[in-house]
Amino acid sequence: MELSPKVHTLIKEYQLWEKEKMHERDEGNAISVDEVAATVASFYEKIRGIVDWREEHLLRKTAIERILKRRIITNKRSEEFAEGFLQELVRGGHFPNNSLPLKKIDEIQRIVEKYVFISEHGRSTQSVSLGKIEDWLWSIATCEIEEALSLPRREKALIEFMYEELQTRIQIEDKKGPRGVPISNDERSLQVYIAVQRTLFKLDSATITYHIIEKFYADWSNPSQETLLNVSQDLARLYEKIRYALSHPYAEKFYQVAEKYDTPYLILGDIIAENPETFLQLTDNFSEFEETIKSIYEQRLLRLKGRIRRAAFYSTLSVFLTKILLALSIEIPVDQYLAHGLNYTALGTSVAIPPLLMLFLVISVQTSSQQNVNRVVTEVIRLTFLTQEQKEPYKIRALGKPRSSSVMAIVYGMYFSSFLLTFGGIAFILYSLEFSTLSILILVTFLSLVSFAGTRIRKRARELMMEVEKEGLFFGIFDFFALPMIQFGKWLSNQLVRYNLIVLLLNFLIEIPLQVFVEFLEQWRMFLKEKKEEIH
Repeated sequence: MELSPKVHTLIKEYQLWEKEKMHERDEGNAISVDEVAATVASFYEKIRGIVDWREEHLLRKTAIERILKRRIITNKRSEEFAEGFLQELVRGGHFPNNSLPLKKIDEIQRIVEKYVFISEHGRSTQSVSLGKIEDWLWSIATCEIEEALSLPRREKALIEFMYEELQTRIQIEDKKGPRGVPISNDERSLQVYIAVQRTLFKLDSATITYHIIEKFYADWSNPSQETLLNVSQDLARLYEKIRYALSHPYAEKFYQVAEKYDTPYLILGDIIAENPETFLQLTDNFSEFEETIKSIYEQRLLRLKGRIRRAAFYSTLSVFLTKILLALSIEIPVDQYLAHGLNYTALGTSVAIPPLLMLFLVISVQTSSQQNVNRVVTEVIRLTFLTQEQKEPYKIRALGKPRSSSVMAIVYGMYFSSFLLTFGGIAFILYSLEFSTLSILILVTFLSLVSFAGTRIRKRARELMMEVEKEGLFFGIFDFFALPMIQFGKWLSNQLVRYNLIVLLLNFLIEIPLQVFVEFLEQWRMFLKEKKEEIH
């Protein structure tokens, strides 16, 4: 069987990535930091990793953004900004010592200066505050910096491969005729592109925004003065345009299709990545190719289970430690003051229930099945080879016009009643166990946060599943009562990210003085080393 031309292109991109990595390793001169200073900085970054816990693929990006924004506030005009910035990243353990070539300093300096120019010349409107635009802009800069340091050629090639495939296979069927909500071809293409990135590598909105800007401006990696001025003057409109695209009415429908069919692309990418040079020989032996697909699938499944366990552990640990701190600082003193004693049963229950709920949510999810493996093998083969059979179209139902106000009033009325039943029922049970009002509020808050975090982890755990999850009557009833708590947890989680007091204290009271100390320590040790070298 003949290989698809798109697969040939994908193989070439993976081969180019291998050459780029080898070229970087052979560069010789690299950014080096003092090991003792790096030990101190790395320890702090591990603590920050627990406090700022994100999904694994976002941990380094989160650290880069935090460090970048802090340094931008203090010395954005410095001509040596990039060197100190990259040294801090290496000291913090986000990149191995002596792994970043010195040429990256000039490259990162140019990127930072580009965004400084846009920031200083940018125009806003009354609809978008300058502060929001600034924050958005430096989030995009973070993504460009991370990609400049991590060489994502393979990931981008796989994104383009899946994007081109879905472009030809997704069909929007309008069963409602002209009453359906319209979508233009440009909007459709952009939604496919966004959905592929969200599902294939779980990229966040900032990274997707950066990739969209790359699409809009062909010279973005090395922009002309005209491009920079156009972007600066059109910043607010660009912000609104991309924000609308990310929250488009059809976004969720495209996401559901891409999420269902992304596994074969990931497996094919893994197979090529193992050895791009021998992939063609592997496909000549059909039975061996099938076995390789199954083997790679099992390897990815093992990695997925490991990520899920770590995500569950760190999420639970974060919630558990916060709960203990609240109990020690607020719950226990208030209960002793008002009730002149402690309800140890209530205290123990409130500490134990959130971790147990997380454990239940994680261990009860299905991550794979033999039927799913067989389907993945079939789809990978279809992607790899040119076949005479017509590829199955992926159909999306066109959005209808908004429902009548009376129908929506009934729907929202039922949803509101589920809120009352869920939270009212929990409060009633806890009151019967003699929980104080404060303890009830705190426990409900933590149950909501754990429900939301656990639900997200469950979705991640099913990322290799192409089979639709079967939901019977029990899950329908469960959703009716659980969704209010999950939605409340989602809202709370967003607020904690924005107004996390612990993070603010770490940033301003600990991090800035610590970095000054670490940089002084490094300079002092370099001075001592130079003096020792003078003794001969």
